[in-house]
Formats: sequence, C-alpha cells, structure tokens
Amino acid sequence: MNHSYLVALTGSGGTVPPELGVVRRLVRRGHRVTVLAEESLAEAVAATGARLRPRAGAGFARDTADEIDAERPDLVLASFFAFGAMVAAQACGVPFSVLIPGIYPLPVEGGPPPGTGFDRARGPLGRLRDRVVGSLVQRRWDEELLPKLNALRADFGLERLAHYQDQAQLARRQLVLSSAAFDFPGQGPDGVRWVGPILDEPDWVRGSTWTQGDGGEPLVLVALSTTFQRQTDCLQRIADALGQLPVRGVITTGPAVDPGDIHAPGTVAVLRAAPHHELMRHASLVVTHGGHGTLMRAFAADLPVVVLPHGRDNADNAARVRAHRAGIVLPRTATPQRIARAIRHTLRTPAHYRAAAALGRAIRDDARGDALLHEIEPASDHPDPAGTRILSVRELEFRERGPES
Repeated sequence: MNHSYLVALTGSGGTVPPELGVVRRLVRRGHRVTVLAEESLAEAVAATGARLRPRAGAGFARDTADEIDAERPDLVLASFFAFGAMVAAQACGVPFSVLIPGIYPLPVEGGPPPGTGFDRARGPLGRLRDRVVGSLVQRRWDEELLPKLNALRADFGLERLAHYQDQAQLARRQLVLSSAAFDFPGQGPDGVRWVGPILDEPDWVRGSTWTQGDGGEPLVLVALSTTFQRQTDCLQRIADALGQLPVRGVITTGPAVDPGDIHAPGTVAVLRAAPHHELMRHASLVVTHGGHGTLMRAFAADLPVVVLPHGRDNADNAARVRAHRAGIVLPRTATPQRIARAIRHTLRTPAHYRAAAALGRAIRDDARGDALLHEIEPASDHPDPAGTRILSVRELEFRERGPES
C-alpha cells in the first residue's frame, strides 16, 4: 500500500545526504513524498524523485501546518532540529518520526553525556563525572532551546515541556541512521530504533571522477567536513604530513574549501570531489574530521581511520572510534609530524584493521537491511504501536478543561 510522506529537512551539510537517502528509498517504493527544505536543495530533491516545497520563512511550523492542511500526509519525518515541523505535526494530529543521521544525540542511561567526547564511564568516579557533566549539558541546551520551543508550542495550543529533548521523544519513532555496533550501548527511551546507516554519496559528488595512479605505496584518503569549519589549515598540515611518508594521498576538499588553497607534494592529489566508494576500494587508510558519514563509509570498506575532530558530533564519534580501537584520534591542532606518526602507526597496526573490519561487517549488514522501511511504512496503518494515537489540539484542550457544563 502506498502512502504520503512529508519530510522536513534542516541544514545543508553532512546530515542532508542520508536524509535524502531516506527520501530516495521511499520514492523507489512508490510512495508520494514532499520535502520541505531550503530552495538551495531543489536540485538534490528533484534527483530523488520527490516534490520540493520551499520553506517560506525562518521556521518550519507554519509551513508544515500548511502542507499538512493541503496534503494530509500519513507521516511527517523531521530532521532532529526541525522542532517546528514536529510541533505542527503534533498539533495537527499527524504522527511524526525523527530522522537522526548519526549516533544517538540525546542522554541515555549508562552512556556518557552527549557532546562531551567522553569515553564510557569506568567505576564510581566516572559515573559521577557523567551525572555532574550531564546535568550541566542538559541545563545549557535547555537554556538555549527550551524557551523558544515552549513559546512555539504555546502558539499551537500545546503544553509546555520540561526539557528540549522531550519534543523528539514525543515522536512515533526516533530513527537513528547508524549502526548500533558503532554506538555506545545504553538504555534509551522507548521508540528509539537503530535502523542502519545510509551510505549514499553526497549529491555534489555526482559526476566526479578519480583515476588510480601508478605506484605500490599505500593510498591515504583525506576527507574533512563538507561545510566550512575553518579546516583549511588542518588540511594543509595533513598534506604536509603525507609528504613525509612513503604513501600516495588524495585530499577531497568538498564545496567549502578551494583545492587551490592547499599546497600539496607531488604524491598527493587535491580534488574538490571524488567518488569515495570507488576510491576506498583502493585505499589503505582514511584521515577525517570524524563526520559520521565518512566514518561509516570507511568502516564499510574495512578501513581504519585517523580522526582530527572539529566540532558538532565529531568528538563523540571519535570517542567511539577510540573505544573500538578502529583508529587513532588526534587534536585538530596536531602538527604535521604528529599526524605523520599516527598515519604510519595505523598503517602498521593489524589490530586497527581487524577492528575496522569487524565494524564493517555490522555496518554493511545494517545498511543492506530493511529496518528503516519497516519502521516507516506501517505508519498509516499503525500510527502508534503502543495502541494510542497523537491527539489533535482540540482533543488536548478538551482533556485539559473537561467537558463543558
């Protein structure tokens, strides 16, 4: 049975390709999909076969509500920070699920506080660290996000929330586009599902080419962020490090950095884009900022990594790389000499390759599975697996006031 979906997307960086991968899979299954996103994504959305509804303003809520009124989708799929889309869906009585293209970003019992880059706690002191730091992290995010979120909910007639993450936890499902084998174990809230990574290449890579050069030296792929995170200096230090080693290198700068800004030795090619899935078949190692998509593709190719975390979820991803022993983590300010030592050590350490291959087997299995579609497609027939449904604004008001006398 075919269904109608509204997909509300935020951002323009590394989270977009896996989210559009979800859209692409739904379209291929014959479903009708509308994507609510910035006009800048028009070409990428068109390539999936979905319809684009450009965002009209700064927020998602009114645009989402208008689209729901016009199309009455069976399910709204929202990016993790598309709170407006979640609020509008709840207020309109349409079930929604949240797309999380990375590790699970909210607190879980037994896991380190998100955003800290901490390894898993060991012993009483480690657990105390997590409780204290976790409460500080919670307070910071609530101070930044909760007032605006609750004001928006009030505009739509919805009750206030105690914490910002409560909005996502009202979803039918929180769909983690990652492999549970990579993430730290922990007791998360009901409705969280690890449905496997989406390994599609970013849209801006389409049409790029790469030709393998001569030589038997190991090939090292360098791929930092697709958005600007002041990574030019880091790319230059990595290029200098590669020049100190008996290796060949390929640096892909992405849309954010001009390849001409990187001065590389003759053994290193600097390209705007290259097909990573093809290049990784010939590579021996990946050097990265720790973006989730690059890590998943590297491990899926059984390649260990050297990670120089930049920001966002990079430190948390790096902590998981460290825990799995699937590579080496350095500060982003590491010198060329230190980067060269890390690359040399990783290339010479079979344990890193065994750990990367173990993750790769799980990641490939998850990516080939149908868990994602299984969680999405039954939405119109079974809006709430617990047997309840999301109430409309009118029904919520009736419950709060009681029947009029």
